[in-house]
Amino acid sequence: MSTKNHLLTILEQQKGQTISGQELADRISVSRTSIWKAVSTLRKEGYLIEATTNKGYCLPVESDLLSSEAIRPLLAAELKNQPFYLFKAIESTNQKAKKIAIEFPSKPGVILSEEQLKGKGRLGRFFYSPAKTGIYMSLILKPNLTTTDATLVTTAAAVAVCLTIEKLTDKKPKIKWVNDIYLDDYKIAGILTEAVTNFENGTIDTIILGIGLNFRTPIEGFPVELESIAGSLLSEHTGKLTRNEFIAELITQFYQIYQTIGKRDFLKDYKERCFVFGKIIHFKQGKQEFDAIPIDIDQQGGLIVRMQDGQHQTLSYGEITIQRPFH
Repeated sequence: MSTKNHLLTILEQQKGQTISGQELADRISVSRTSIWKAVSTLRKEGYLIEATTNKGYCLPVESDLLSSEAIRPLLAAELKNQPFYLFKAIESTNQKAKKIAIEFPSKPGVILSEEQLKGKGRLGRFFYSPAKTGIYMSLILKPNLTTTDATLVTTAAAVAVCLTIEKLTDKKPKIKWVNDIYLDDYKIAGILTEAVTNFENGTIDTIILGIGLNFRTPIEGFPVELESIAGSLLSEHTGKLTRNEFIAELITQFYQIYQTIGKRDFLKDYKERCFVFGKIIHFKQGKQEFDAIPIDIDQQGGLIVRMQDGQHQTLSYGEITIQRPFH
């Protein structure tokens, strides 16, 4: 580990505490000059490290730059050793994840970016991804799953996002089938899952799981076209909960579900949080449009709806629009 990364790990683990330059030098086994140079480099990267004469260095509690050094210590041993790839700004974490998966075909990984320039949503939509206020993350998964079970990854991720929010805050998120997370009638997160298939044997080589979450409301607010539909997990710009803590818990929650995804136990949690049941929805199939009422989720995460003629139909994919207010 480099001096810079070792220093950052210590400061992250003792966030809010002032540590002398000599103590840091002794713990890392380098000179105090090396510590000073590492601090200077970290400051250039955006870390607001405070220095107090004759006392030492401190990373403020409110510091919230994405940092693998802050995330890894919060993960179980089997999760912390996977590669982390952090970026200041990239077009899309899913796009970057695909490239990394090709370069390192046997490895899982976590891709994080402070900002997405061309964030991807479902159906090719743009996902607004301003700097330093959201969580833009893609997991590279190397599944040992049947194709049938692999289709449940999006559903599992939606549950993981909700469980993370519920554990770390007092908020009660809801799920709009199939992949949107809502809080107080506003969308705060979306999930985009993409697969790389081996055409020779029909198996799935890699799954790219993209999660975008509005962690804090941008200081400038949302664009006019999103004001009525987009929300954030937290409205305040300071607070004890950091993005790094949230990411670590989200990775933990997801892998707990993912390891036993074939049992489908998590579908109970999904149903409990899905708010579309009993509401009138609108959807398209080909060139035809229909209204229906959702009544259940099947074992593949499909939405079972009652059509206007009383017949039941299962939607396996697609977009639904709720025709009346959420309340």
